[in-house]
Amino acid sequence: MTKFTTAVTAFAVAGTCCAVPLNAQGTVPGGGSIRGSIRGSIRGSIRGWNALDSALGRKGAAQPGEVMKYSFPRSDLDVTANGVKLKPAFALGSWIAFKRVGRSTMAMGDLVLVEDEVGNVMTRLQAGGVEQTALHNHVLGESPRVMYLHISAHGDEVKIARTIREALALTGTPLAAPSAAGIAAIDLDTAAVANALGYRGKVSGGVYQVSVSRAQTIVENKMEVPASMGLATVINFQPTGGGKAAITGDFVMTAGEVNRVIRALQAHRIQTTALHTHMLTESPRLFFMHFWANDNAVTLARGLRAALAEMRVQPAAR
Repeated sequence: MTKFTTAVTAFAVAGTCCAVPLNAQGTVPGGGSIRGSIRGSIRGSIRGWNALDSALGRKGAAQPGEVMKYSFPRSDLDVTANGVKLKPAFALGSWIAFKRVGRSTMAMGDLVLVEDEVGNVMTRLQAGGVEQTALHNHVLGESPRVMYLHISAHGDEVKIARTIREALALTGTPLAAPSAAGIAAIDLDTAAVANALGYRGKVSGGVYQVSVSRAQTIVENKMEVPASMGLATVINFQPTGGGKAAITGDFVMTAGEVNRVIRALQAHRIQTTALHTHMLTESPRLFFMHFWANDNAVTLARGLRAALAEMRVQPAAR
């Protein structure tokens, strides 16, 4: 058995080889042979993320939709909003997500910056071909002031990653890979919150985090953008004692949903703190709305559920 046959056999047995259509000459439409097509598929299937891990100085976390996400918590910051000290996992987490599209890679992310970091970071990103798509607040009344810079890039993934790391090096963001941490106990009845909200989440960094995807495909530049690249509604609960929690996050909405969601939140005493876009050319057009409240966690979960009911979202997993 030749080396090529062995590789093809292993590839097919692994279940990752898909059917390749042939034309009358037995070649792949558009030129090339089936052997070359399968070899290209094999290379794509075994290509790992080690180069990105190295460029960014940490391991990524695999996400749905063949996305790899890298997180950079701003654990260096001591931020307080409305009397609540914000945990990095609650509202201070920079992240970048990568998805390969053919021989190129698209990247999207959100960088948490204090005001005097914004200018230098934008300059370095632009010099490396990483574009900005939004700059805004998420919460109100925080000290020190925090801004959120949304970024987008297409091309060589290692170049993109190195540019982002060089930009982060101009900030106080910890660049050393964080040590592995166990799951800490959380002072919150997460089962009751999940039951009231209608969606289950996970505990991370002392925060109960819930993600709700839209029930539609989002496309930008003719490419489908998975929810895991920042297009899911995010709801975070940070316990504040006595069954209470501060909540923040953002609803991902189409234009017709925006004011219905605002009214639903207001009816449950949840404040809207920001309304803006994150992307430039997506279809359908999306709007992102951030919110805040600090009250009984189950009561707030019911209010958030009422807001989700005004949106086209995927049903909760059973």
